[in-house]
Amino acid sequence: MREIRIIPCMDIQDGRVVKGVNFVNIRDAGDPVEIAEAYNRSGADELAFLDISATRENRGILLDLVEQIARRLDIPFSVGGGIRNLKDIDAVLNAGASKVSINSAALRRPELIAEAAQRFGSRRIVVAIDAKRRDDGGFDTYWNSGNTRANRDAVEWAREAELLGAGEILLTSMDADGTKNGYDISLTRAVSEKVNIPVTASGGAGKPEHFAEAVKEGGASALLAASLFHFGELTVREVKTYLQSQGIPVRMEK
Repeated sequence: MREIRIIPCMDIQDGRVVKGVNFVNIRDAGDPVEIAEAYNRSGADELAFLDISATRENRGILLDLVEQIARRLDIPFSVGGGIRNLKDIDAVLNAGASKVSINSAALRRPELIAEAAQRFGSRRIVVAIDAKRRDDGGFDTYWNSGNTRANRDAVEWAREAELLGAGEILLTSMDADGTKNGYDISLTRAVSEKVNIPVTASGGAGKPEHFAEAVKEGGASALLAASLFHFGELTVREVKTYLQSQGIPVRMEK
């Protein structure tokens, strides 16, 4: 097993870090530059930046903010939200992002994944999937910040994204988001068994055991969390120490 990555996520709205539950009930969590610097010192393996209102507001991503954060990091930095085309991807990468995360634009035009992978390399292209459980036990895909259901099964969409050239899947359970009741293991496992690229589990982390479950039972390659870290309920080091105690390999800072 490769080292499991721990990824704090900053959801950005109106230039601030925010966090909600099930994609609603948003509350402020602080200044993104200050928070990014803290995570850079904390032992995080990567930092995720998601401009959650860009698509809904039909605007591009906050490039100035991306640049400010990138200058203060020496860990990989993925950026998503409001990325509509190759020009946007190029701008975000030039602003200092290591990777881009695309969701709505990929669902509108899946060919964008292939074009982006060919131009920038698969390792820099992450396809974000927001998924919600159906009554039949399957999972639907949503876009537009979780406001619109796409006509695609989430597991099949993950496989298609891989075939088109995506280097990673960022998989968020809308049902578990912000609940702290644990990652959606069945969703994570269904996708990780379907694809051969890394799957980042997102949504629902509430205690160290949840991180271990997502790896051991869900097959996740990376683990994303937000409110737990933002509000000081757990630190990256505490999570890594627990994972290490469970025989899960992680990178421990010196």
